[in-house]
Amino acid sequence: MSSSESKKSSGLIALPHDSLRQRSKRVGFIDESVKDIIKQMEQATLEWEDSREHEVGVALAAVQINVLKRIVIVRNNFDNKNDRTFQIFINPKIVKYDGDVVEEYEGCLSVKELYGKVPRYNKVKITAQDEHGKELRLTAEGFLARVFQHEIDHTNGILFVDRIKDHPEQFCKLTAAGKIEKLSAEERKKALAAIFEEQ
Repeated sequence: MSSSESKKSSGLIALPHDSLRQRSKRVGFIDESVKDIIKQMEQATLEWEDSREHEVGVALAAVQINVLKRIVIVRNNFDNKNDRTFQIFINPKIVKYDGDVVEEYEGCLSVKELYGKVPRYNKVKITAQDEHGKELRLTAEGFLARVFQHEIDHTNGILFVDRIKDHPEQFCKLTAAGKIEKLSAEERKKALAAIFEEQ
């Protein structure tokens, strides 16, 4: 998931890549290969961010580097680009949705140039494991809750664009000055044709 502040990274895949529509597999044993995947995910996220003036890479799912495993990384500090560290969530699962459904802008490292106003619950309860296999349980609220819903969707082959596919007026773009603005009808038609062309 990206956040506007506004594909160089060779490790990232983008729509309409087929893998993004597939469900990821549960991680059984956490070995060195899993830790290598995590390193690749962190590197790909930071390389992408370094190529963008107005955006921050706040989280990534393994499928976005074409690895179909249920692994998600989430940045430790969304507001500080100098903090380039992440927390690891293996086999993350939302066990409870709570609070209100709120519409806010989302972007994605695997959806080129588009943002969208997506409805999400503003509170969720998560279970997962860390990179050492320790069980994690947490309640996420606000933007963090949105991040988890976005990334766990990825592990199920769902992207934010799918959540608003029937509401094309919700799609936006990020300008060169880092502002989010609505797409024109022609821009919207072209963008939607590109991201849904394989469906």
